[in-house]
Amino acid sequence: MRTAVFHGVGRLEIVERATPRPGPGQVLLQVAACGICGTDRHIFHGEFATRPPVIIGHEYAGIVVEIGPGVTDLAPGDHVAVDPNIACGVCRPCRRGQVHMCRNLTALGVDLDGGFAEYSLAPRAQCYALPQEVSLLEGAMAEPLACCVHGMDLAQVRSGDAVAVIGGGAIGQILAQLARLQGAGRVVLSDPAASRREMALRLGADAAIDPLAEDPLAAGGALEDGADVVIEAVGSARTTAQAITWAAPGAAVLWFGVTPPGEAVAVEPNLIFQKELTIRGARINPYTHGRALALLGSGRLQVRPLITQQAPLEALPALLAEGPGDQIKTVIVPDPALLER
Repeated sequence: MRTAVFHGVGRLEIVERATPRPGPGQVLLQVAACGICGTDRHIFHGEFATRPPVIIGHEYAGIVVEIGPGVTDLAPGDHVAVDPNIACGVCRPCRRGQVHMCRNLTALGVDLDGGFAEYSLAPRAQCYALPQEVSLLEGAMAEPLACCVHGMDLAQVRSGDAVAVIGGGAIGQILAQLARLQGAGRVVLSDPAASRREMALRLGADAAIDPLAEDPLAAGGALEDGADVVIEAVGSARTTAQAITWAAPGAAVLWFGVTPPGEAVAVEPNLIFQKELTIRGARINPYTHGRALALLGSGRLQVRPLITQQAPLEALPALLAEGPGDQIKTVIVPDPALLER
């Protein structure tokens, strides 16, 4: 089988490996689609810890081709999405219900072989059956959506709130849609790229602004009185600090974007005090994968328009080296014929 193996900083090779066989409690999937995540680019550039050599890729869906001993509730031909994050279940955070804080957390596509390959082994416990209404391509978006669902749980958007989302990539577009579904009275998305602003408006945002050309807090601006909830979905020092500036008194600020390790942000504590802000981070997807698939099955949230590029496995090294460019979401498709099944 063809695989994308990460060997170290800037070293990703497309190589042939023997197709694995599932052991007890495992499922062998033929990978239909695997999304490129910012984490994959961080791994490629040495900004995220991993265990090379490893097949990266953690946002994926596929078709069951073989089941291992003890697996009784999945069968060959079933369509599934994979939750890559595997908690130990015995450390203190796990036993407090905080599996996403597991001290021994491992992840498919990060620590263990993942989805940038023609086939992938996954524990049965990490596989979720796709609703009949959800395509395999959409199933590859279940993991990022699950992370966004957790983020929205923390943001606690209330009916009628003004919500600002900073960043119009796939994550920002999903968060903006979720804010609308949770009853936001006004959703404003900020991104310097016109194509991303246009996408946000098509998907239901009330306004989309170019932060390099306009001040949303100015008189008559899209956020003249500030936002009740500000969600940072870029992962840069500038936008992380900007989120605090855009927050109205009593607002909640969610730092969702992943900044590079060691990067610091200048924050004025007195501003947080005067505004009485609540600032939270959001980490992966505890117990939200099933909810994400239910949302996809309901049709109330759109992810298909966000997939603006499909590419073969062989294109992955260049795509990671070059960055996302104008694309909102790129998905690696090892065999396009599988998407028709």
